Amino acid sequence: MALPHILLALITVFLWGFNFVAIKIGVADMPPLFLTALRYLCAAVPLVFFLPKPNVPWRHMIVYGIAMGFVQFGLLYPAIKLGLPAGLASLVMQSQAFFTLALAVLFLGERPLPSQVVGAVIAFSGLAVIGVERMTAAALVPLLMGIGSAIAWACGNIVNRRIGQVNAVSFVAWTSLVPVLPLAALSLVVEGPGAIAEGLANATAMTAFVVVYMAYGATIVGAGIWSYLLLRYPAGTVAPFSLLVPVVGFVSAYFAFAEHITVFEVVGAALVILGLMLNVFGRRIAFSWFRGRPA
Repeated sequence: MALPHILLALITVFLWGFNFVAIKIGVADMPPLFLTALRYLCAAVPLVFFLPKPNVPWRHMIVYGIAMGFVQFGLLYPAIKLGLPAGLASLVMQSQAFFTLALAVLFLGERPLPSQVVGAVIAFSGLAVIGVERMTAAALVPLLMGIGSAIAWACGNIVNRRIGQVNAVSFVAWTSLVPVLPLAALSLVVEGPGAIAEGLANATAMTAFVVVYMAYGATIVGAGIWSYLLLRYPAGTVAPFSLLVPVVGFVSAYFAFAEHITVFEVVGAALVILGLMLNVFGRRIAFSWFRGRPA
């Protein structure tokens, strides 16, 4: 990979990793569901007035928007509000790789490699270790919401696989329209107009920055760069960079909030990262091992 493209990949890693810190800052002052609606409203407007609608059926765009916007972040933002640490959230979300693998087997007929199956078992063992640490209801519920968010991301990936290659920025902008009204309606019902009014009244310049960062930094720019790289390099070359997202998430959360992780969480995180590495590099490792064996 050329050096400029490596730098672009690292920019995306930073944008996505630091996004978990931005979410935690945002939900401190704004109702989480309403904040999510603002994120997607800003991601869609004004871009949809300047970018043509992608050549994708509306039913696919609606399913993608519901999975990625309404369900994924409709679970993640409240989970962080309820106490899921930003760094841990960045790690839990990476389990989407294995949920994507399982859904691809069920709906696309794909056959996983043995290394991917082993990686999934190790990674989910890590999540189980983290779950043991968070067995109280107050701590376990946000963790389960984070896992549910990762499942929704995986569903969006399957829809994306069926769509094929499209202009990423246009696709993200137009599908961002989908979750705005459902999120706003759910916010009115669950959080209430009083909480929304209070959140808007207490909004600061930092709140505005967080919304703009989430909408354009993490959503539009991050997804656009990632798609740009995937169009130019094999997925196996680009995908390993996503392993750095939890690293950025943990480091950013440590410096922003002094978040510390327990021994159980360290062990669980190590198992999840090991599983992810097997998922990404397993084929390459197996090929190198068999090639090096004597005849």
